[in-house]
Amino acid sequence: MMVIIPASVFSQNLQLHYDLRHTIDPAHNSRNFPTLYFEYFKAQNDTSSFIKPGAFFIKMETDMQGQGDNIGKAFIQTSQTFRFWKPSIYLSLQYSGGLGVTEPKQYSYYINNSFSLGPTYLFQWKGAYFSTAIYYTYNMLQKPSHDFLYTLYWGKGFWNYKVEFSGDVELYSLNKNQGDDLTKSLHGKTISFFGEPQVWFKIHGNFAMGSKVLLYYHVITAQNLFEVYPTIAARIKF
Repeated sequence: MMVIIPASVFSQNLQLHYDLRHTIDPAHNSRNFPTLYFEYFKAQNDTSSFIKPGAFFIKMETDMQGQGDNIGKAFIQTSQTFRFWKPSIYLSLQYSGGLGVTEPKQYSYYINNSFSLGPTYLFQWKGAYFSTAIYYTYNMLQKPSHDFLYTLYWGKGFWNYKVEFSGDVELYSLNKNQGDDLTKSLHGKTISFFGEPQVWFKIHGNFAMGSKVLLYYHVITAQNLFEVYPTIAARIKF
């Protein structure tokens, strides 16, 4: 999730979530688990240089879904926007990747490297901040996949940011044939959807409690199944 805040500032935060997916859907999930997120965002000032930097963002996610609450999945996403023209449309470069550990461990997996490039537009509407982008994405599968990725981020504070509503949604494609034995006979594209709307209530200073709702379709299963998994969470900004 990208943090949307006014330009010329930076923000970083640490979040601890408890994912309730087993409680919600025990047929498809063996357990609930904690997840740790770290996010850093910086909106840089435009300069007189030819290439003008925009926003830099990095998110690291660690799912402690292994035995004994050990790390079962790690994921990183980072992006940088820039422009060298007058309109308020930026060009964005993005990378994401990670890995996961399963039981039995021989089924452990990579979250394959993905490199994305495309235009990003930031705007405000009724006091909320938005960022929308459409990317070309190169997915480094055994059989490389050339895809699209659409993203929408939003953020809005209420009552002097005592309550915050933010989140993002992503719509993207991926080859069904990924070059391995399991998928080599498949053809065409899979269309996937991911979302993580969240709400935060300030408790004291930079400490807040809240919830994130994880939305999946063709993300963690190939079944035509729309999955909705809420969390309970704590966050500290610093």
